[in-house]
Amino acid sequence: MPITILAIESSCDDTAAAIIRDGHVLSNCVASQEAHRQYGGVVPEVASRAHQVHIIPVVDQAIKKAGVSKEELSAVAFTRGPGLIGSLIVGVSFAKALGLSLQIPLIEVHHLVAHVLAHFAEPPYPTFPFLCLTVSGGHTQIVLVRDYLDLEVIGKTQDDAAGEAFDKTGKLLGLDYPAGPEIDRLAAQGVPRFSFPEPQIPGLDFSFSGLKTSILYFLKRELANNPEFISENLADICASVQDRIVSILLHKLTLAVTLTGIKQVALAGGVSANSALRKGLQELGNQQGWQTFIPPFQYCTDNAGMIGVTGYYKYLAGEFTTQDIEPVARWDM
Repeated sequence: MPITILAIESSCDDTAAAIIRDGHVLSNCVASQEAHRQYGGVVPEVASRAHQVHIIPVVDQAIKKAGVSKEELSAVAFTRGPGLIGSLIVGVSFAKALGLSLQIPLIEVHHLVAHVLAHFAEPPYPTFPFLCLTVSGGHTQIVLVRDYLDLEVIGKTQDDAAGEAFDKTGKLLGLDYPAGPEIDRLAAQGVPRFSFPEPQIPGLDFSFSGLKTSILYFLKRELANNPEFISENLADICASVQDRIVSILLHKLTLAVTLTGIKQVALAGGVSANSALRKGLQELGNQQGWQTFIPPFQYCTDNAGMIGVTGYYKYLAGEFTTQDIEPVARWDM
């Protein structure tokens, strides 16, 4: 019999559901929340309430789009963490209730592991071992992937994530949330002519707090001299900030390749949708003789397809959980 898994993702502000059959994604549905734009960031209570509204329609949509019935489901996979606890509670509670009603097993999934395994949602697939740079709003890390369920974090941010640097910069510039896509769009129209420092962090770890501070003081200084500085130079500021964030990420990735000798390199997480980062990795890979992998856009941002793919490999390994499972806001890989 085929292995058919319903996957649920609710770690932040997107409610997502997907159907995966024998490792292949049949449907991948997402309901995004627009309410957070007016606050300039995700409001946890608003997010959890929206998940309650969206989860049943999204699951129903995923099942119908895949052309399967609830009776065909082999298991329910869900994001246990890390993420916003209120949002996670909605997804975990729904998964437990559905699993209980259908008498099928539950599979807990680590959100960041799923971002890495999103590379197995559609070919071409990387082969083991490979390195994965995972970059999102809350996390930045380099992962050594030896097998589907054998992953080791070899570098991570000591403070802020790259996605936070984009969003905080956007707030300083008066851009709407989320600022990352808007900075990407504006940067394409500008030139990176402003210089920002690269943090001197030893080893493979990252730091973006100092960069955010330097951008803040730079803007304060320039605005004191010219109140119209941001509006007159917006595209060039965005291009300069994006250029520095990308260079920080790629310099650390280059060091990881040098230290491990692994030349299969992948990119994952929401910030992997950034056009400059995607282009930069591909160009660097061509120069260095790497084989590079970047997932399609639908598997970059938070989605249930990646949860289901991870759940499939955990199903094959017999890694199930029980009805007393609880969500966790913080969860190390």
